[in-house]
Amino acid sequence: MRTLKKSLAKRMKDPEFKAEYEALEPEFEIIQAIIDARKKSGLTQKQLSEKTGIAQGDISKIEKGDANPSLKTLKRLASGMNARLRLEFIPT
Repeated sequence: MRTLKKSLAKRMKDPEFKAEYEALEPEFEIIQAIIDARKKSGLTQKQLSEKTGIAQGDISKIEKGDANPSLKTLKRLASGMNARLRLEFIPT
C-alpha cells in the first residue's frame, strides 16, 4: 500500500494527471461509499443482489468503477442495505 501511496503522490505532481484524478474524485467517493455501506450492512455482493434484484455482476462492475449507476439503481442499492441515499452539492 505504501508503494501505491508513494506512486500516487509522485504522479500528483504532474498537473495534467492531478486534474484528471481530481475530476474523477466524485466517482471514487461514490464507489467507496457503496462498498463501505455494503460491508457495514454485512452483505456480500451476492446477498445484496438477492435483496435488490440487481445482478451480482452489475454490482461488481459498479464497485470496480466499470459502470455508472443511475440514481434509481443507487436508491435500490441503498434500500437493499437498509440505508438512505443522500446526495449533496458542496460549494467549491
